[in-house]
Amino acid sequence: MINRVATTNTTATIKILQQSSNPDWVGIALANLDLILLDHSHCERKAAGAAINLMFRYPSHQKLVRQLTAIAQEELAHFDQVNQWLVRRNIPLAALNAPPYFAQLKSQVRHSEPDRLVDLLLVSAIIEARSHERLGLIGEYCPDQELAQFYRGLMTSEARHYGVYWLLAEEYSDRSTVERRLLELGEYESSILATMHHEPRLHS
Repeated sequence: MINRVATTNTTATIKILQQSSNPDWVGIALANLDLILLDHSHCERKAAGAAINLMFRYPSHQKLVRQLTAIAQEELAHFDQVNQWLVRRNIPLAALNAPPYFAQLKSQVRHSEPDRLVDLLLVSAIIEARSHERLGLIGEYCPDQELAQFYRGLMTSEARHYGVYWLLAEEYSDRSTVERRLLELGEYESSILATMHHEPRLHS
């Protein structure tokens, strides 16, 4: 059975993460809020793209297409909302180097079907779960109360998103197989974060 690990903050209990974020990450993020906001903008755009790419890859999976259409639309709405914060804080849109987190996690995706589909869905679930945890940490500790409220408001969406990806994986595989694979990928995700140099990014 998947471990149920909670972060030290009570507002972000994550069901599928194997380890909580290092407390050092929170301090780095709060000391670099403008950079975190810029990175967050990129993350929302990439999340929408990931959902759309899955729809293109598996167009005959009607339930997947329907549910990921809704997620893509919501991610783009969040992208717009974060960009409004960039304007308010006079932060120009700019390119950022991507941390190795995403590439390393996706390197674990198997190549044969239906394993590939299951892994892609579970990787997305883990990424969304980590986003949920870290947006919650910013929402709890951010000194800008309006920005903190904005981040707390996004948490519910991130939780719903990782739940959708998780349940879709079970749609195309059996529950015991999904739980076993989720445990493996979750442990790998934790090992990535444990060995990465913490940068002011949502996933570092």
